[in-house]
Amino acid sequence: MGLFSKQLGVDLGTVNVLIYEGGQIVLQEPTLVAIERNEEGEERIIEIGQPAREMMGRVDDEDIQILRPLQNGVIADYEVTEEMLSYFFSKALGRLRPFWFTVVICVPWGANGVEKRAVREAALAAGARDAYLIWEPLAAAIGAGLPVGTPAGDMIVNIGGGITEAAVVTMNNIIRAESGRMGGIRMDEAIQSYVRRKYNLLIGLPTAESIKIQVGSAVRLADNMSMEVQGRNNSNGLPEIITITSNDVVEALAEPLKAIANVVKNVLAQTPPELASDIIDRGIVLTGGGALLRGIDRYLTEETRVPVYRADNPLIAAATGAGKALENQALLNRIRQLN
Repeated sequence: MGLFSKQLGVDLGTVNVLIYEGGQIVLQEPTLVAIERNEEGEERIIEIGQPAREMMGRVDDEDIQILRPLQNGVIADYEVTEEMLSYFFSKALGRLRPFWFTVVICVPWGANGVEKRAVREAALAAGARDAYLIWEPLAAAIGAGLPVGTPAGDMIVNIGGGITEAAVVTMNNIIRAESGRMGGIRMDEAIQSYVRRKYNLLIGLPTAESIKIQVGSAVRLADNMSMEVQGRNNSNGLPEIITITSNDVVEALAEPLKAIANVVKNVLAQTPPELASDIIDRGIVLTGGGALLRGIDRYLTEETRVPVYRADNPLIAAATGAGKALENQALLNRIRQLN
C-alpha cells in the first residue's frame, strides 16, 4: 500500500494518546491541550501534547487553560478532541502523508452509543477515511500477546489514566467485563492529598505523578526508597522541601488500589467456572500505565488469590493490539459488529 494508504492503531486515553503503525509505536503524547482566551472571550488552541504538559501549573488559569479533552476514556470536548487528533495523525504520518488512512481506535468497555459515535466521527473529521472501534480490554489482550482467538479463557486488567477495566476474553470476544473510574490520575490525586494531609505541603499533580513513578509502590518494599519533594507550606505559604518514602506512597494509594482490586474481583465472581479454571491456570495479565507501579502484580495476587503478571510492554499494549486487529480477519469481523 506504501504511500497511498496507512493503517493506524490508536489508544485514545485520558492521559496519553499512542499510535501504532507498521509494527511500532510512532507517537506517544500526553492527552493535553493548552487553550488561550483573549479579552473578547474567544478561545484558541496554542499547544497540544507534550508542550501543553510542560505548561501545567506554570501558567495563569485565567489566561491559559490546560485541558484533558477526554475524561474516563471518552470524549468530553468534541471540537478540541478533533483538532488534537488531526494534529497527532499528521505528526504520526509525517510529511509524506498518504492519500488515505484507516484507524482502529480503542474505546472503554461499556461506552454507550453516543460516546462511541463521537469517537468515530472525531477520527473521520480529523482525516481518517475509515474508522473502526475496538473494546480497549480486547485490544490490550491482543497487544499483550494473549491467544484471544482460542476457546480457553484469558483475563486482562488494563489500568489506564482514567479508568481500570478487567475482562475475560475467549474466541475474540469479551465474556465478562467491568470498568471502574479509578486509574493513574486518581492515584496522583491520592498522593497529592496524602502529602497535604501528612506534611502540610501543597504539591501539583505533575509532582505527585513524579513521586508515583520514582518511589511509588503498591506494597511495602524491603528497600524503602525515598526522594526529596518541593512544594508550598500550607500554613505560611513559603517554599519547603520534605522527604517522602515508598511506604508513604503505599499508605497514600490504599484506597484507589482497593477500588482496582474490587473491579478485578467482581469480574472473577461473574466468570463461568470453566473459564475461571483457565484463569487460575494461566493467571491474570496487567496492561496500561498503572501496571508499571511497583508491586501492583503482587498486590493483586494477594487480593485475588490468582497469579497476576505484568505484560512485557504494558503501556503500549492497547495501541499495539488495535493495530494488529487490522491484520486478523476474525477480529475484523468482531470489530465490525461493534461499529
